Amino acid sequence: MRALRSFNKKYSWVFATLLIVLFLVVWHLYVVLFDVSKLVLPNPLQVGQALLDLLREPSTWSHGWTTLSEILLGFGIALVVGVGLGVLLAKLPTLENLLNPFIVATQVTPKTPLVPLLIVWFGFGVSSKVVIAAIFGFFPVFRNTLLGIKSVPGSFKDVMSVFKANRWQRFFLMEMRYAAPYIFAGTEVGVVMAVIGAIVGEFLAGDHGWGYLTVAMLNNFQIPQLFAVIILLTALGFAMHIVVAVLRRFMVRWHESAAIGSAE
Repeated sequence: MRALRSFNKKYSWVFATLLIVLFLVVWHLYVVLFDVSKLVLPNPLQVGQALLDLLREPSTWSHGWTTLSEILLGFGIALVVGVGLGVLLAKLPTLENLLNPFIVATQVTPKTPLVPLLIVWFGFGVSSKVVIAAIFGFFPVFRNTLLGIKSVPGSFKDVMSVFKANRWQRFFLMEMRYAAPYIFAGTEVGVVMAVIGAIVGEFLAGDHGWGYLTVAMLNNFQIPQLFAVIILLTALGFAMHIVVAVLRRFMVRWHESAAIGSAE
């Protein structure tokens, strides 16, 4: 089994690269053979050229910085509030029972229809996108933190009692350490949701950012450029996920999930 995991890790990037190349070839052949208009589906070469042109434009990086700042600020808020509230409710079961109906109601409510209302409340600037990103990223972090703290085995608590650990030692050395893999799992999902939230906000009420840029390209029927911006947004979301995944491996390297991921 260990040898199989080592083989998969060593050659998975090869299979992924081949799959991407195959996808691009099929895409190009479909466009060429069926003479598809670039206003409907440009071929990969046209998209690649549009992507290179965008990367040469200073304004592209300015838009990207706006989107990135919205994501980082929004997810930072989601992380602090999500972890804080998750710990608080895990430590206070009575308060959790009182707030649980409200929490469930807000969680199951579709977030996208609320975006216009949030824009009305917080304006058309960066603030509304930060709030939207925070709301999108909050629940995965909150739920996983709550689950992690509540899942600490009773045997761990008994050991801490034997060593006469105080309240803060129990919290940091036992509860937070045990809950860390749960929190990072929620963080990996939450950061992607925050990216989606910021982009949705820019779609509907943005005058800057890559989300706004996609709408501008669509309105001008610049379809290859639209595909290029979508690639940039995908790369941004993927990069954010990778950063959190790397932090997870570093911060909870003792956990089985990190050990499996880093096995050779």
